[in-house]
Amino acid sequence: MTTDELIGTSEVVVVQARSHTERGILRRWAEDHHPGAAVVLISDRSEAPATLGAVLRGEDTLIVPARVTWVTPEADQSGAVRKLRGLATTAVMRMAWSPLHPTMARHRPDAARVVVGEPATVGELETRFAAQENVRPHSDGFARFVARQAVLACDRAERRILGDRYKVPRRMVEQITSSARFPALVGRLAGRTGRPAAEIEERLTSCLHEMAAVQSPPMIDVFRAMMGPMHAKAWDVQVDESGLERLRELNKEHALVFLPSHRSYADPLVLAEVLHDRNFPRNHVLGGNNLSFWPMGALGRRAGVVFIRRSFGGDTVYKAAIQEYLGHLLAKRFNLEWYIEGGRSRTGKLRPPRIGLLRYLVAALEDRPGLDAILVPVSIAYDQLHEVGAMAAEQRGDPKKAEGLAWLYRYFREQSRHIGAARVRIAEPFSLRAALDEAGEGPAQLEKVAFRVCTGINAVTPATATSLATFALLSARDRALTLQQVRDVVAPLADYLEARGVPVPIAELRTRHGLRMTLDRLAEAGVVTIYEGGTEPVFSISSGRHHVAAFYRNGTLHHLLTRALLEVALLRVGDAGDGDDLVDLAWRELARLRDLLKFEFFFPTRRGFRDEILHELDLLDPDWRQRAGAPADVRAALRRAPLLVAPGVLRSFLDAQLVVADRLVALGDAPLPEEKEFLDDCLGVGRQMLMQRRLDRPDSVSRELYATALRQAENRGIRTAGPVTAGPPLAEARRAWLDEVTAVIDDLGRLGDLERARLEVVLGTGDDVPPAPPAGARQRAEGDSGVAS
Repeated sequence: MTTDELIGTSEVVVVQARSHTERGILRRWAEDHHPGAAVVLISDRSEAPATLGAVLRGEDTLIVPARVTWVTPEADQSGAVRKLRGLATTAVMRMAWSPLHPTMARHRPDAARVVVGEPATVGELETRFAAQENVRPHSDGFARFVARQAVLACDRAERRILGDRYKVPRRMVEQITSSARFPALVGRLAGRTGRPAAEIEERLTSCLHEMAAVQSPPMIDVFRAMMGPMHAKAWDVQVDESGLERLRELNKEHALVFLPSHRSYADPLVLAEVLHDRNFPRNHVLGGNNLSFWPMGALGRRAGVVFIRRSFGGDTVYKAAIQEYLGHLLAKRFNLEWYIEGGRSRTGKLRPPRIGLLRYLVAALEDRPGLDAILVPVSIAYDQLHEVGAMAAEQRGDPKKAEGLAWLYRYFREQSRHIGAARVRIAEPFSLRAALDEAGEGPAQLEKVAFRVCTGINAVTPATATSLATFALLSARDRALTLQQVRDVVAPLADYLEARGVPVPIAELRTRHGLRMTLDRLAEAGVVTIYEGGTEPVFSISSGRHHVAAFYRNGTLHHLLTRALLEVALLRVGDAGDGDDLVDLAWRELARLRDLLKFEFFFPTRRGFRDEILHELDLLDPDWRQRAGAPADVRAALRRAPLLVAPGVLRSFLDAQLVVADRLVALGDAPLPEEKEFLDDCLGVGRQMLMQRRLDRPDSVSRELYATALRQAENRGIRTAGPVTAGPPLAEARRAWLDEVTAVIDDLGRLGDLERARLEVVLGTGDDVPPAPPAGARQRAEGDSGVAS
């Protein structure tokens, strides 16, 4: 049709075609379904030809979007190899070079399907354009807007065939920069920075292009096909199906923000595959640009990865770009994902949360009053990880290896061996706006929201057979145990966790065969040594592998924490005189311990903590309310306990605090040197103290644990000399912390004596459990735990 003929048409089919074959398919479809309608071709990039602008004159003209989608046949994709082959076939079909379209149409005519977007009149599009862009309908850009709406309408229609997993954003940067909000943002930034508005606009647009993901369904399939081997062979993935169904309903109204735990490089791949298989739209995953090397960077951006700078200091424009981009994604109901710990855990337990991205997300909501987001805490727990050895080496002081192509090849190769299960669990999701209101105003508001995420993750993290087996072997210290002895040590742990409602893998722990398989897998990974030269096999932690074993053990410690604190507090109560207020003493001890460990673990609110302690008392001694409450009763309750977990749960973290406190005392009133230099010093002294048996646990010699202990020192105001206060001098305050830590370690030693005596009875090598030694007895017998004078 000529331009004059187009102007008079009442119906226009707007088609997207990549080849002559697709144009022919669409023209024949238009002739059959919309005879007499004009056909206007636009590009997949939403560019508008002049002919499209010519038809946008009459308000009643109907615009019908259409495109061709190539659909692969349904096939059996059971098993990793078939699944990867199916992914590759799908990617080839979707990305086929246009000269291949005639062959595809000839051999597979059923694969080419015409999808039709929701039609709209020019009048309806004018109203929509005026509302979204805040300009007159027929100003510059209306034809581009209509072309973009046609592309989006076809995307929605295509998802009805392919599923929501292929919901992808289109031209996000263009949408942001053409919105009515953008000039106002540029103006505010120009005023704040004192730079010209044109320069700010250019920089802001550049930052948006730098970070924005450019998702495309074909590239999503290519990315899945290439990266699938990183997890498909290594783990059998077990999924919380009911939790995902709950999210499906919430996602109909709000964008979801997935906040998983971070143990492995494979975490985003595992979660992405879980969501894809259940027809969730692909998340926009915010990750550090250290992983944007070729080919990860090019593929990742097209598969939904948003690469952001790991550090951007005072770059006001870049921060504004992140905030605007996140807000735009939420407004368009695209789901987000990032790792609130800021990096992979090197110790196996949750790291303290990083709230930077959460701060930008909250700022984006505050800038859009009608918008909300649903935060989704996610636990991803593994039986084993191939990369844990490298992370353990970093804790001993080795430098982190840089990511790159050679690193990627080695990682792929290591992932080819099956090492158990990966378990994806969904915690209770919650509204971000409601959580902010509940947290209240103040500087700690975002921290409270982040802690709620972390406690949610901990609550649904399962106790794995690997974590309980390593807990048992580490608690035996360097002693080797027979299979039956391992079962005898693990059984009360499993009983206790089940009593608390924590699921445990029965088949892998309660049966000889299952437990032997768990130990054999740990032996294959070099974590456990099996000696078979005697009357029966015995198992122990391999030399130099205590950090790796502790990584697996630490994944369960949060389930044992309240019990461990209660045991230490009861030990102190058992030392009290008959006239002391035992209840008040117990709560004071618990508050002190909680404060001492608040940077290592996540605690509930004070009321929630009190409820947990009372529940633990019921588990430890169901009849405690009927007893007289004398110190002798408390000591008897500890001796009767089927297990004592405090030494195994707490000792490594207190040992780390001991080293840091010792080094601070050695400084006297002098300020702390550079943090790296100080941590290196702690590593050296920690190794010496371990060799001298002044530390109990090899895994306590850890850069990450020392860094966390340093945060405790900073919180106490003893890291560096500050302004003059009414408190004690710096050297005296540092000595007070060392004394406090030493006293708790002494308590753990006494509890350890009780637990070892109990184990001797359980293992058939000892007599009845003796009473706990008096406070200070072990320290007086063994000498000072520190090296500072």
